Amino acid sequence: MAILSIQSHVAYGYVGNKAAVYPLQSMGYDVWPVNTVQFSNHTGYGHWQGEIFSKEHIHQVILGLETLNLIPSCQAILSGYMGSEEICREVAATVKRFKAQNPALLYLCDPVIGNQHCFVKPEVLEFFKYHLVADIITPNQYEAETLSGRQIKTTADLKAVAQFFQDKGSQIVIITGVKLDDVAPDTLHIYGGQGSQHYLLAAREYTFPIPPSGTGDLFSAVFLGSYLSCKNLEHALRRSVDLMNRVLAKTAASGSRELRVLDVDYKQDNTVAINSMVI
Repeated sequence: MAILSIQSHVAYGYVGNKAAVYPLQSMGYDVWPVNTVQFSNHTGYGHWQGEIFSKEHIHQVILGLETLNLIPSCQAILSGYMGSEEICREVAATVKRFKAQNPALLYLCDPVIGNQHCFVKPEVLEFFKYHLVADIITPNQYEAETLSGRQIKTTADLKAVAQFFQDKGSQIVIITGVKLDDVAPDTLHIYGGQGSQHYLLAAREYTFPIPPSGTGDLFSAVFLGSYLSCKNLEHALRRSVDLMNRVLAKTAASGSRELRVLDVDYKQDNTVAINSMVI
């Protein structure tokens, strides 16, 4: 079981592929990381060294995998932060080629735009708004609102936004970091929708001197790994929330500004401890 993961890479810390590869490998997947950048550390530190890879570089690396006739063994493609429209289009073309040979393949896109403001290039935002086609998407609340053009304040809003993405072709819509006026407004929630199924899970909130980066990268990876193993949305959501809780608890206890990705057993399935609400 293999997953092609197209994301950023850092030598130090845990964002992008550094946050995704180890958990997925621990869950039993053969991960093929293709790095869109290689930096010394993530940009939140304010200073870093490294290189942004070109569309051609990424294309050549993936072409090498295709030459080895590996496409039929690839179960899924995972993508995260994309720094330019040409990278977005290269990923989309890769998904199209892989699906042509393997129609059962799933594509999960975390459409990284920002948290409270947009920090990507306008061309990337435009691509996500008008050209993104993915089987599974995992935006946070800000990203879901920005891409759909609709605010999320109630469960009705949440379902309407999910339907917007489903109408554009996404089978599964996950929205993270959600706060709702009509359901425990002081609680952070994770939403998951598939067809007529709508689930809402409470997520623990932790206080950090400097919030760690990479939480969205890690969540997308563990959700994809969980879903591929069971093909059950509710179970995959519960397992993913439990894994995130454990990583964040370890991170908070350590005082580190980097996620403690290596400190959790990703094979453990403790979904009994996580409640889900059908909405």
